[in-house]
Amino acid sequence: MSTSSSSSKTDDAEALRRHRILSSQLYFDVPPSKVPLIYSSSYDIDFLGIEKLHPFDSSKWGRICRFLTKEGIMDQKHVVEPAESTKEDLLVVHSESYLKSLNSSLNVSMIVEVPPVAMLPNCLVQKKVLHPFRKQVGGTVLAAKLAKERGWAINVGGGFHHCSSEKGGGFCVYADISLCIHFAFVHLNISRVMIIDLDAHQGNGHEIDFSEDKRVFILDMYNPGIYPLDFEARRYIDLGVEVKSGTTTDEYLTKLDCALEVAEKKFDPDLVVYNAGTDILDGDPLGRLKISPDGIARRDEKVFRFARERNIPVIMLTSGGYMKSSAKVIADSIINLSNKSLIDMKNLSTGKA
Repeated sequence: MSTSSSSSKTDDAEALRRHRILSSQLYFDVPPSKVPLIYSSSYDIDFLGIEKLHPFDSSKWGRICRFLTKEGIMDQKHVVEPAESTKEDLLVVHSESYLKSLNSSLNVSMIVEVPPVAMLPNCLVQKKVLHPFRKQVGGTVLAAKLAKERGWAINVGGGFHHCSSEKGGGFCVYADISLCIHFAFVHLNISRVMIIDLDAHQGNGHEIDFSEDKRVFILDMYNPGIYPLDFEARRYIDLGVEVKSGTTTDEYLTKLDCALEVAEKKFDPDLVVYNAGTDILDGDPLGRLKISPDGIARRDEKVFRFARERNIPVIMLTSGGYMKSSAKVIADSIINLSNKSLIDMKNLSTGKA
């Protein structure tokens, strides 16, 4: 194939991507009566108990919001409900063949790591498993728009960092981080994005998707001895920090301080996408690290302070976390961010929480 025809194909693909983004309904105007906290009751996966066969707490997203409501930090009517991502939205990043593969319940069962899903009619899988994920994708995409307007946004879900354009895995079906960034490039006059991935697992999905894109800088702090062990994707990390099994809170936070200092010198972003997995918690069966709940709150505070003090819009995604205690830890961290005035949970129209 000649260089010119190859270049022409690339241009056509980019034009189609741009058209899909500009035609999407995932971006919409959010009234000032809402705070930039994004959640839908559709996020939660409740499917005859089958969801309990995976260690992930698939009702954690709703439990986070219930904790925040109970503490008086938020009112459900001020939360932003996202739109569900459509096939055309997903095609901004994913191939037709990958999306078609999700019409097989067997394929979905392997991605979400729940074997009995393979036995279910795909129409049920679409409704009970994939619909909640598509709704969370809509939340992640919208978060960037809200962050650009308000300075910050939190999607109480998303962070499916193991999924790339052509491959899902590790409970990650759609590449919401990649989609969010491509929408931001087209819609928000953003040209430089920093991903700060602090989930215990390596974010191999977005690393593969942006392997040749210098507009995206990836800081990934991860346990090198656990899933996904994707050595090819590690080559695409701009700033990798390995935190081995057993790493404790103080050591972890010291490494984070150093990493943020280095990242600031290497890259000047227009947007920070913060993947805030809580599987680094002490006792998490998959993360294998020993970070305290207070350590999680201090970690999140450091990332928000890094972005907010530099006037960089920041979005936070809740990502992984495999203990029932994760929901309360996340809620407490959001309360801490509010108490430290790093986020404002009052709606703009009344000034009330």
